[in-house]
Amino acid sequence: MPHSPRTNTGTDRDTLGIIGLICAVAGFFVLGILLGPAAVVCGWLAMGRTWRGAKPLLPLIAVVLGAIDTLVALLWMTGPHWSGGGGIL
Repeated sequence: MPHSPRTNTGTDRDTLGIIGLICAVAGFFVLGILLGPAAVVCGWLAMGRTWRGAKPLLPLIAVVLGAIDTLVALLWMTGPHWSGGGGIL
């Protein structure tokens, strides 16, 4: 029996949006470099891989917060780290 391709139903998109939002919020506290991109991908898939048309709120929030997570994690990893106190003088 041939296998039919699975369609992306509304409940699948809702689930991906919720997972993306959870990853985005958790990424602010731990593993932002991993959870941020995961949130962006889940949110993007939940939006139907397009920027056109009406957007549900949860996937859009997941994409935005996931991008912020990723940016903050990259800045934290590559930015200057001062050990506090003291200076060149």
